[in-house]
Amino acid sequence: MVTNNNIMENNINNPEIINDIIKINNDRIEGYKKAIDLATSHGLDKLIPTFQKYIGQSEEFIAELTPYVELEGKEATDSTMLSGKLFRAWMGIKVNITGDDERSLLETCEQGEDAFKSTYQTALADGSDELSQNVHSLINTQLSKQLEAHNIIKMLRDSKTI
Repeated sequence: MVTNNNIMENNINNPEIINDIIKINNDRIEGYKKAIDLATSHGLDKLIPTFQKYIGQSEEFIAELTPYVELEGKEATDSTMLSGKLFRAWMGIKVNITGDDERSLLETCEQGEDAFKSTYQTALADGSDELSQNVHSLINTQLSKQLEAHNIIKMLRDSKTI
């Protein structure tokens, strides 16, 4: 028999887990803004629409997640993870060291997508008992969309010769 207490527990979400996912989206937004700056300065303007698309995607993900944080009486974070700040600094250094190289920029973007995927997978695995079915489903849907983005970045990278 399911008690009302169990039903309530299944509807409660850990706002810290959701905010971690929002942080990685904030990182992704900042990373792609940096990528746009680098693409512009290196004459790789054809990449900008793809990067802008993924900024918009993460903004959409944040908008979908924010109400679940607010339902728990917390505020959605607008910060990034420290690793994201370090990643963006490294992105600028790597592209400048390797030259005006489209492949290097795309490799770095792919690494950012890998970090994004890892954060989502960790949230799903470690937080499964701290997230409602609705949030769990939403995170899975967002992860599926992100995996498509990752594959596009990887395909673009692989199409560039060394």
